[in-house]
Amino acid sequence: MAANYFLTFLLLSISGGLSTALPEKPSHNLSSSPSNSGQINSNSVLVALLDSHYTELAELVEKALLLQTLEEAVTQHNITIFAPKNEALERDLDPEFKRFLLEPGNLRSLQTLLLYHIVPRKIGLHEWPDSPTESTQHDTLATNPIGLTSKDADNKLVGTAKVVHPDDVVRPDGVIHGIERLLIPKSVQSDFNLRRNLQSISAVKPEGSPEVDPRTNRLKKPAPSVPAGSPPVLPIYAAMAPGPSLAPAPAPGPGGPHHHFDGESQVKDFIQTLLHYGGYNEMADILVNLTNLATEMGKLVSEGYVITVLAPNDEAMAKLTTDQLSEPGSPEQIMYYHIIAEYQTEESMYNAVRRFGKVRYDTLRLPHKVVAQEADGSVKFGDGDGSAYLFDPDIYTDGRISVQGIDGVLFPAEETKSETKTETRTVTHVKVVAKPRRGKLLEVACRMLGAFGQDSRFTTCQ
Repeated sequence: MAANYFLTFLLLSISGGLSTALPEKPSHNLSSSPSNSGQINSNSVLVALLDSHYTELAELVEKALLLQTLEEAVTQHNITIFAPKNEALERDLDPEFKRFLLEPGNLRSLQTLLLYHIVPRKIGLHEWPDSPTESTQHDTLATNPIGLTSKDADNKLVGTAKVVHPDDVVRPDGVIHGIERLLIPKSVQSDFNLRRNLQSISAVKPEGSPEVDPRTNRLKKPAPSVPAGSPPVLPIYAAMAPGPSLAPAPAPGPGGPHHHFDGESQVKDFIQTLLHYGGYNEMADILVNLTNLATEMGKLVSEGYVITVLAPNDEAMAKLTTDQLSEPGSPEQIMYYHIIAEYQTEESMYNAVRRFGKVRYDTLRLPHKVVAQEADGSVKFGDGDGSAYLFDPDIYTDGRISVQGIDGVLFPAEETKSETKTETRTVTHVKVVAKPRRGKLLEVACRMLGAFGQDSRFTTCQ
């Protein structure tokens, strides 16, 4: 019995000693913990970044769609932002590299670059190593470590960038240090090099087997390649379809054989622009439904040709009669006359007519040309009653297709053929009966008989 009391006393003393030796677990205030606060207060380092003088970095953060990511990071832990100065992002950065970062397809590289400047803990100036030989590594939000070193007491380095404004912005949940230039991780630099040297790593273009010229028994030289963006070899009329009554010419598909331009997309864009602009529904309907001109124009633009469309508005199209549209191929011929085989804008046409007076533009309806001249401070097309004014300038201009709205339907001037009048003379041919020739003696005898009035009795004297 005494042994049981002794064991009980021993266990109680041991448990009491353990309770006094172990420290109490601190009680966390959930309302003040950053991991449980659902919103960013106005005193946050993220708000301070957006309102600071580091405007270029703040703009890139918004373009990279990183605001929500940084808000979640701030709610979970403190952060340190190494902010490059504005001059480093405006003037000192390679323009080609900046263009690469701002392309929509390289959003992941831009996000990695910006997250490389943010460390998920608060690092003050006193935490830099004092000795030049020492270095501390910290993981960034981009999962790439970054090193902190010191040249001396006044020169602190982040990677290879010098800290020019240490502890520039200090907030309870983070700090911002100003650095002299942008930090570029190796992964982003590798992506940029791969994109820049894409031709050197791309697949080899397949080529056909060499051909032998039977006349010279030598290899034929391949045709020289046409550089991208060069003007087409053939004129625009040679690339057109044979005629409105025939099927479209076997022109190349969208993009052409050299893949210069996507003509069908550009034609689709300008037709949608006509519909959204308003007042040109009839023109769009003729191009798409009544004819195949939209497809043909897309093929021309894909081959590198440029065109200017003079689009009559709906009021002008409503004045067309049934006879003008009922003949086979008449809608195509009317539209061909409204398509100029060159790229013109309202400014270029007005400057031309101001300088040269009358200007004749080649149309797709050969051999007719449309005449432009200045009238009432605008551009007037055609002459007489069939003229039209430039009504809605520059409805659509993309460098390949230009659409100019006019208030009338144009028709080519009728060719007047001079008719040569030929005078016909009627010549009456008189049949002359040859009389038998009389001798000298008979004539003398007839005269003597005539003197006496007796010549009528003899037939030879009549």
